[in-house]
Amino acid sequence: MCDREVALAFLKSSMQMVKRVVEVLMEDVGVRLEEERMNSLMGTKMVNMNYYPTCPSPELTIGVGRHSDMGMLTVLLQDGIGGLYVRLDNGDWAEIPPLNGALVINVGDTLQILSNGKYKSAEHRVRTTNIGSRVSVPIFTAPNPSEKIGPLPQVVKRDGVARYKELLFQDYMNNFFSQPHDGKKSLDFARAD
Repeated sequence: MCDREVALAFLKSSMQMVKRVVEVLMEDVGVRLEEERMNSLMGTKMVNMNYYPTCPSPELTIGVGRHSDMGMLTVLLQDGIGGLYVRLDNGDWAEIPPLNGALVINVGDTLQILSNGKYKSAEHRVRTTNIGSRVSVPIFTAPNPSEKIGPLPQVVKRDGVARYKELLFQDYMNNFFSQPHDGKKSLDFARAD
């Protein structure tokens, strides 16, 4: 198989896995999404190939500032170098050590909004290292820009309150990219009044 075929096979199998993970998470909140709705909520797929060169003083640099991903789920294939950190509930940062053959799966803002806050998007950052250059391959899944996102009716009925408003994903995306990385602040745009 050529590199292109390997990359496409990885993307296809990753999308099948992401869809199954979303199905399980939705079942846990009492929702079964129809195929068409699932396809719209995961209609945008993007693969990045990130390269972070070795840095002799990593404490003086930022690979990627603190943020949460705006979509449904992010699947991350990372090398053995490390440098991915998540923010814990107490505000501390914890490094996610790379495990050979493992993928990191981050919940995104859209899934937090759909679940009415049951699932929390992962605030994370990337640091460079002085050990070696770091390579990561994230696959982002997000709704189509024209898709409306908001807490699912079944979840609101169970919770008794909608913590987020319904909005077009394009509007959420525009807000997300109009601000510098500032943790999970972009979620404020979607909060119910």
